[in-house]
Amino acid sequence: MLGSSLLRQPVLAQTHVAEPPVNLGDTNFLDGIAGPGYVLEQIADGGHDGKIVGASGNAVPGTGSVNSISGLTHLAWLSHKRIAGGWYGVEVVGAAADVDAGAQGRAGGVGALTVSPFILQWTEHRFLHMPVEQRVTLDFQLPVGGYSRSSGVNIGSNTFAVNPYYAITAHPTKRIETSWRVHYLWNSTNNAPPLSTGASSTQAGQAIHFNATAGYNIYKGLWIGPNAYFLSQITDGRVNGVSVPDSPERVAAIGPGMVWNRHKWFFYANEYQEFGARNRATGQKLVLRVEKVF
Repeated sequence: MLGSSLLRQPVLAQTHVAEPPVNLGDTNFLDGIAGPGYVLEQIADGGHDGKIVGASGNAVPGTGSVNSISGLTHLAWLSHKRIAGGWYGVEVVGAAADVDAGAQGRAGGVGALTVSPFILQWTEHRFLHMPVEQRVTLDFQLPVGGYSRSSGVNIGSNTFAVNPYYAITAHPTKRIETSWRVHYLWNSTNNAPPLSTGASSTQAGQAIHFNATAGYNIYKGLWIGPNAYFLSQITDGRVNGVSVPDSPERVAAIGPGMVWNRHKWFFYANEYQEFGARNRATGQKLVLRVEKVF
């Protein structure tokens, strides 16, 4: 698995500038492992956010639950050519979703397109006597998703985003793995925000987010264990060029997961329960993923 982005758009108060959908828990076990060739995968996400919380972590008055279903189609390629010792490659991720925010509205359709013109994948080497594989990827989210100024709920964010990441998988023992993927997120300015905001421009803050797993190989290609994700917005969002205080988003999640590998097929199932959320919708999430390596 080389890269992905999660299509699950938070729906919040008008004064909040929501982060765009990003990869929260879509990638997990054995994430840092890859080699020359192609990978094609389909990811299905289902989310139920029972409440929308503000800066204090309490539910925002006048808001209800948010339900979402999304799909991601991911195609990546790694060449046999090396740069700085790593195999070079590219990838693209297409997305679609349906989001139901109750009284706030509903939207469905195509989401942002994620492309990476630069992937470097390093094969296994030893670190502290452990086998380690790692990758760096420069991802860009393009504003091609469905968007309307007259709607309070949108699949697209009408912004361009830079979302590079570093992924690593280590094997402390032959039957134990731990994988981490750490992202940085920067968002451009939206010069046509929803009319309901009364703003002429908005910009979501910068953020750091990561996925993490600890897997145990219980039988041949079957791994099970806990998986988690975390997002923290590190700068304030801006409305009409002015910072919005107490607006950064934060969320953490943990839950059980598994991956079963047979030949060049991989089947993943991961469940998450969110906690510690601020300024976003929060609840439960299920991720199902099928991957084929060529």
